[in-house]
Formats: sequence, C-alpha cells, structure tokens
Amino acid sequence: MFTPSQHDVRRFFCETYQKTQKHGILTPMETIASGWIAQHPEYHDALADTEAALQADYSVDQGKTNPFLHLSMHLTIAEQISVDQPKGVRAAFQQLAHQFNSEHEAHHQIMEALGEMIWTSQRTGLPPDGQSYIEALQMRCR
Repeated sequence: MFTPSQHDVRRFFCETYQKTQKHGILTPMETIASGWIAQHPEYHDALADTEAALQADYSVDQGKTNPFLHLSMHLTIAEQISVDQPKGVRAAFQQLAHQFNSEHEAHHQIMEALGEMIWTSQRTGLPPDGQSYIEALQMRCR
C-alpha cells in the first residue's frame, strides 16, 4: 500500500495545478485531481506556490480549511465510488447526487460521513467501520 507523506500529497496537488495551468500532460490520477481542483478555485492560491504549501499550517486552531485534505478526500471518495467499496457507496452517491441535484454536493455529504468514520476510528483505536459509514450515508439519503 502506498502511504504518501504530507509533503508528497501537497506536492502532488501543487504540481497537478501548475501542470494544468501550463496545459501539460497529466497522468490519469492528475486528471481526476485537476477536475476537483477546478471545482475549488478558492484553493488555487494555495496550490500556486509549492514551497509555501509545504510550510503552511492548517491545524484546527488556525481555523483554516486544509485544501490538501479536502482535495484528498474528493479523490478517496471518487475511488470508492468507482470500485463500490465499501459496498453500497456508489448507490448512496447516486442517490445523494439526485437528491441534491449535484455530484459535488453529494461528495461533500459523503465527505462528512467519511470524516466521522475516520475520527471515530482514531478516537477508539479500532479499524474504520465500513458498515457504519454506509449506514451513515444511507441516513443522509432520506
């Protein structure tokens, strides 16, 4: 399993943004990332300067959204939907996209449930509970 460091993730998004601006050739993963970057223009300034991005502090007490975490979660959710893992995430996404008339908003709804599952796992020391995650998504579909 590939486990990128914080710097690896930040570099990936910054380089993808910069390649996109220069109309460079993108890898398949960069192509997916560039789509999410395009939908978040509020992050473009942070992505334009790699060195500043590597040093930026997005801790909770700073009160700023971490653009790299947010974009990473979009990529994670896109991958989950593409392979339907955990089972049921694709159906939940489709229902949420229809319910909110927006795939982007559906991603944000899923992101909240994903964040809750990760937070619970970290707090309890137990592995992430995919079934609870799917149940939380199904609750959002009502």
